[in-house]
Order: sequence, then C-alpha cells, then structure tokens
Amino acid sequence: MIKSMIAMKLMLLSLVMTALLLVGCKTAQNSQTGAKTGMNKTEKGAVIGASSGAVVGGIIGNKSKNTALGAILGAAVGGTVGAVIGNRMDKQARKLQEDLGSSATVERVGEGIKLTFDSQLLFDFGKADIMKANKLDLQKLAETLKQNPDTDLLIVGHTDNVGSDAFNQKLSRKRAAAVSGRLASLGVQGSRLNIEGKGESQPAVSNDTEGSRAQNRRVEIAIYANGRMKTSAKNEAGK
Repeated sequence: MIKSMIAMKLMLLSLVMTALLLVGCKTAQNSQTGAKTGMNKTEKGAVIGASSGAVVGGIIGNKSKNTALGAILGAAVGGTVGAVIGNRMDKQARKLQEDLGSSATVERVGEGIKLTFDSQLLFDFGKADIMKANKLDLQKLAETLKQNPDTDLLIVGHTDNVGSDAFNQKLSRKRAAAVSGRLASLGVQGSRLNIEGKGESQPAVSNDTEGSRAQNRRVEIAIYANGRMKTSAKNEAGK
C-alpha cells in the first residue's frame, strides 16, 4: 500500500513537472517574440489545469482506487474556468471546516471538496442507522449545501475487511443511502445526491490492526461543480 502511494505521488509529481515545463517553454517563446511573459498565480494554475488536469485526474482516479477522488477529478474543467470554480470551492471548504470541526476531514481537491466521516461517529458497529447524537453534523452540512446549490455530491460508503464481501458491500451502500436520505430530509435537493457502496474494496490504509480498520470504516463525500456552476464560472471567466 505504501509503495503504491509513493509511486502514485511520483507519477503526479512527474506530470506536474511536465506541465510546468510546458509553461516554461511557452514563456520562453513569448520572450523571443517580445510578448508579455508575466503571469499571476491564477493564470499559472489555469495553464497547468488546462494542460495536465485531465491526464492527472484520469491517472490518480484509477491508480488510487478512490471513487470520491475520481468523481472530483472527473468533473474538473481546468483552465481559467476551473480557477473560478476553485476559488468558490475554497470558500465553501472553509465554511465546512468551521461547521464540522473534528467531526469530519475536509480536503480541497482539484476543483472540488472531499469530506471523510468516520463511520463510528455516524453508525453503530455493523449498522446503517445514523446515531441521533451525530445527526447535528449532517444538519450543519445540509445547511452549507443549501447555501451552495450549484454543486452535486457523490456519497461513498466504505467498510473494513471484517465479515463477508457481500455483507460489507451491502452495509456500505446502506450507509451511503442513509447519509443521502438524511441530507434530503433536511432540504438538500435529491437530484444532487448520488450514492455508491464500495464495501472493503477501497481501504484507505491496511486492515492489519484495529486502529487501521477503524480508518477504513468511513463515509466519503465528493462535492463538485454541477452544470450551473460551470456555466456561471465560464461567464465570470469571460469565456
């Protein structure tokens, strides 16, 4: 697992360096022709996004075997439009971090946000009914989602390797459905919510110890731009 993660990081670094090289070549070419060469951070990020975003997204989504990550990277548009979307996601991620605190891990990934809830904080062991004590966390999430309606979600349930494959697959999907149902009951539009259950097939870490198995019992939520946000961002970017 560790070797696989290192290899993936090296591959990502190689792709990013290739993108930077392309930017450098373009800058050198502009210097020779007398064109203006200065770019701000947003412009540099947009160039890299446009030139390598699709490649990086496709490789990481497949190699990491992480469905939520793949959903975010697969929805990316790159370029200056992607930069606008990324700015909006920065603001939403900060709000989620403030609201959820230690209840969930909030990660800004590409042009989206990845949330990870520890299943033990939401469900009893082997169950798919959300515990009453933790429904407030999903209520806070729902409020932020309603304030930002131009996003879609993929909710993915995961388990450890205790129990049969069939049981874990069914349990993971039930848990994803329970989270989706709770968000819908709190006013999040159902058409924005998609679910998947991955059972034990996508562990975050090894299942060698109880501590590591606990990390694998989780619900991940990918938040990414829908068509309305992409259209709005395109207009803002002047495309």
